[in-house]
Amino acid sequence: MLISERIFKLMEEKGMTQLKFSAETGIAQSTISDWKRKKTNPAAEKIMVICDALDVSPFELLQDTIPGKGAGDVEFLIVSKGTDEYTVLKKMEKLDKKSKDKVKNYVKGL
Repeated sequence: MLISERIFKLMEEKGMTQLKFSAETGIAQSTISDWKRKKTNPAAEKIMVICDALDVSPFELLQDTIPGKGAGDVEFLIVSKGTDEYTVLKKMEKLDKKSKDKVKNYVKGL
């Protein structure tokens, strides 16, 4: 399912018109219509504002668009930039596999 199809399905479930969706997201109504007519998807930078307007998480919006993944197979955490958690995750992201395994084992032991 295209992301745009999922958006329209969620809009329908919530009884939201394209006009109201446009007002809440700041996305032009013509752009929203193009998604439906041309079967295209919104730009990636619009996903969070779309999620806010539809009151869903990015996973809820994207879950039917991840090939081979079903609900529950993928879990997301959102951390705010500048927090300790963000700093730890960014540093861990740069580690090699051996170092990551050490950190995982340390965390398991806590």
